[in-house]
Amino acid sequence: MKKFWLILSVLVLVFFVSCGDSDDEETQQPADGNSETEENTEPEEKDDAENQQDGEEQETGDETTDDNQEPQETGKILVAYFSYTGNTKLLAQYAAELLGADLAEIVPAQPYTADDTNYNSPDCRARTEYNDPASRPAISGTIENMAQYDTVLIAHPIWYGDAPRIMDTFMESYDFSGKTLTTFCTSAQSPLGSSAENLKKFATSATWLESRRFEIGSSKEQVSEWLSSIGLAE
Repeated sequence: MKKFWLILSVLVLVFFVSCGDSDDEETQQPADGNSETEENTEPEEKDDAENQQDGEEQETGDETTDDNQEPQETGKILVAYFSYTGNTKLLAQYAAELLGADLAEIVPAQPYTADDTNYNSPDCRARTEYNDPASRPAISGTIENMAQYDTVLIAHPIWYGDAPRIMDTFMESYDFSGKTLTTFCTSAQSPLGSSAENLKKFATSATWLESRRFEIGSSKEQVSEWLSSIGLAE
């Protein structure tokens, strides 16, 4: 009988020991199992997604910045003008002030007189020069270091529906390759006509902006509006 109880006690003890080992293994299973691996992997994937999203937003921001960039600087600017009566000179001064540009007068070596510009005379100097496409009235002095200017505005009156021949002399005197050019003129009644197109022939490798004709007595505000419309001023 005692032997029976001893055997029974041993069996019970073995049973409880086996159950205890099983509980310990189940408790330790999550520590090395897939559950913790998935928990650690999920935040990493989320971080990757957030980093990718941040990158896309950054690229979008760069594109927006490019679209909103300020206009490129035009570099050093020159306003060169020929003016007999002073009307063109005044507007050239306006343009130079608005752009912070240098101002240079195109001075004829032989100054024009009232008789030279008398439209009623068929033999006046201005008409004779106009009728001769090869005429090149001499200019007194030169513009030093024209190469330093990136943008040149060329101002002149309208004589006989065109730019005076002295403007042809000016255009042939310098190399305008790679520069940005534009012309503006003054007249009482005559339109811009073909004056701008004729001057463009002397600088075909330049970048030309839209030209403008101003009535005599135009204001500084009108000059400013034109400069803004062609991108030279804000």
